[in-house]
Amino acid sequence: MAQNPPNNRPHGSDDENDPQDPLAAMFGQLFGGGFDPNNLPPQLRAALGDQANDPAAMQQMMQQAQSFMSAMMQGNPSGGAVNWKLASDTALQAYAGDDPGISESRAGAINDASHLAGMWLDNATVFEGTGLPLEVWTRRKWFDQTLATWKQLTEPIAESVTKAITSSLSEQMPEEMKGMLGNSDAIFRNLGGSMFGAQLGTALGTLAKDVLGGTDIGLPLAGTTPGLVSTNVTAFGDGLEIPEQEILLYVVLREAAHIRLFHRVPWLSTKLIGAVESYARAIHIDMSRIEEAVRGVDPSNPESLQQMLGEGLFTPQRTEVQERALKNLELTLALIEGWVDHVVALAAKNLPFSEHLRETFRRRRASGGPAENTFASLVGLELRPRKLREATALWEHLFNERGLQGRDAVWDHPDLMPTADDLDDPASFTSRRETAASEYEDFDAALGKLLDGGFDTPADPQEDDPQDKP
Repeated sequence: MAQNPPNNRPHGSDDENDPQDPLAAMFGQLFGGGFDPNNLPPQLRAALGDQANDPAAMQQMMQQAQSFMSAMMQGNPSGGAVNWKLASDTALQAYAGDDPGISESRAGAINDASHLAGMWLDNATVFEGTGLPLEVWTRRKWFDQTLATWKQLTEPIAESVTKAITSSLSEQMPEEMKGMLGNSDAIFRNLGGSMFGAQLGTALGTLAKDVLGGTDIGLPLAGTTPGLVSTNVTAFGDGLEIPEQEILLYVVLREAAHIRLFHRVPWLSTKLIGAVESYARAIHIDMSRIEEAVRGVDPSNPESLQQMLGEGLFTPQRTEVQERALKNLELTLALIEGWVDHVVALAAKNLPFSEHLRETFRRRRASGGPAENTFASLVGLELRPRKLREATALWEHLFNERGLQGRDAVWDHPDLMPTADDLDDPASFTSRRETAASEYEDFDAALGKLLDGGFDTPADPQEDDPQDKP
């Protein structure tokens, strides 16, 4: 008796509709039940690996693929360059099931730490707090609180990406197919907005599992509202062998110091957000790279789309102008982080593990974590203060030279801000400013004299010589 050829289904089932076969279930739901998992391309089955036998992993993959396809077909509800509904749904999937609520005892501990941090900071800076209570966030709450800022930061680059995708696909598609699709430009724009929304959602979902608060990457993502992601603070302390309450207090001090600075210096957040926006608007998208990637997507293989989105497809090539802009942005971030590092060190000087925590945060901010790397791969922008230690040394020098009032007065106006030269030579900051002020005063006096007619051409001295008069 002839034997049936062996099948490739898990558990050896011969039933095409076997619910234990996650591949059959996924493709059945995606493609209407007419897809035979035995005919899967070998590359796909190899790429799935152990996930092929993991119902939970396959269910998540199926949900992502369904969300993407549904979003592409239904269009963009927001009407902008990013499908924000898809971005939100994708971000939610990244931390769904791993976002516990906040217990009363935990909220109470954070509230107590906030009050103590406020008193300590009053002795470390002349900048006052906002008066707003420190909020305790879940990962979902962090996403909701910061979404408006992410929209402001990413819409410019998303617009460039969407235009590039629309142009690329329009050029490749035969005219007869365009006629069948109708408004192909709108469809392609939906595709571009969905692709960027999916990638952005993945990045923000990853960030939501890593950030400690609203200012953790150097930007005031939640405005001047202080907040902590409780679950992430707990995870951050794992393995440090430092009392949990001390870690919590140090994290609260850093968040509160950032908020005081952004609240007292309103032009600072405007400068930071504006710099990122300008950088994004000037991004040049490599259309040839997008064209090549789009041609390589297998419509029957959702995994190929996911792989394309994860390879930093839209990472731009920086221009010389952008390199200069990036250096200016990094300088501003370094000055912010250096000030916070110095102020928190003063405020937390009585904590037994303050120096250990200080060094931990220095390394964390200077190197960037997986979440920041994800954001960098999305927009090609690394928000890292590369000269953090030099900036800290500058603020410490100014504190020793001028005291709290004189140190914090440097933030009074953008024109007073330290430069890259000041980071390299903190001891000469004051003398350089005095020289610049003297030169400005000389120029101002000369300009005033000119406007008052003080530089009119004098009459011929011989005309006024008494000896020439009769």
